[in-house]
Amino acid sequence: MSETRPPLTLLIAAPRGFCAGVDRAVRIVELAIERYGAPVYVRHEIVHNKFVVEGLKAKGAVFVPELDEVPDGVPVVFSAHGVPKAVPAKAQARGLNYLDATCPLVSKVHRQAERLIEQGYHILFIGHEGHPEVIGTFGQVPEGRMTLVETREAAESIAPQADERLAFLTQTTLSVDDTAEIVGVLRRRFPAIQAPRGEDICYATSNRQAAVKAIAGRCDAMLVIGASNSSNSLRLVEVAEREGARARLVARGRDIDFAWLEGVRTLGITAGASAPEVLVREVVDALAQHFEVVEEPVDGVEENMVFKLPAGLRAA
Repeated sequence: MSETRPPLTLLIAAPRGFCAGVDRAVRIVELAIERYGAPVYVRHEIVHNKFVVEGLKAKGAVFVPELDEVPDGVPVVFSAHGVPKAVPAKAQARGLNYLDATCPLVSKVHRQAERLIEQGYHILFIGHEGHPEVIGTFGQVPEGRMTLVETREAAESIAPQADERLAFLTQTTLSVDDTAEIVGVLRRRFPAIQAPRGEDICYATSNRQAAVKAIAGRCDAMLVIGASNSSNSLRLVEVAEREGARARLVARGRDIDFAWLEGVRTLGITAGASAPEVLVREVVDALAQHFEVVEEPVDGVEENMVFKLPAGLRAA
């Protein structure tokens, strides 16, 4: 006689998974392959998700770390995270046909940075060192005109020149709460600091963090589906833990540690903005092999944001 499976209630966060910027970036690579034929080169991972990257590789995309590895005469796509100005300039100098898949909300931060520098400000940029989005944003302005602020402690200790006019901008995929703390410190220390025209943390990051907050208190544990190098996915783990839930990042269904779920009766599930819904269903199916799963519907903000494709691909 087969052993009965323990019951498990799943609270699946809404909204979750792909955002408009990720959807647009993936579509740009797919349409470029359709239009130009394989191979289409992509500088860096188009988005931070191995499943998505491997799927595009199977269709004919070739991912390379730097433009130098792109041969002459083939199209190249720049990732959703954005690139320094020097990269498209170099592509143009080589006569490469390039497509920019930078998320429009990241491009908005780039334009703000350029305007602030033109107006004579020094920018304090809140973000994570080494993240492609941070590298891309720093690459929009002359060296030395922007300073990275990673933590509240850094915000307390930063010492700009006395006569500098200061402004701040932020990476789009940060923790809403952590960023508010850092901004609070900067405003207290530098009351005249110029703020962004609008919120830099993108709608999808904010919405996904709010969705986790809405269910974390009802869960024994939470699984966040996403990649270990995905900033917005890592922030979702932190948000869940801050709300009192044990939380863990998993790339896909086969990565679930069932020993970790011992004694869990209500499990929250969400997915970072670069994780497709197919991976959510894969995780649910894997859980159903071990538990008697009941999915409890969760209402959340409805997202209907759509970003236009580059003009050259709209007809593809």
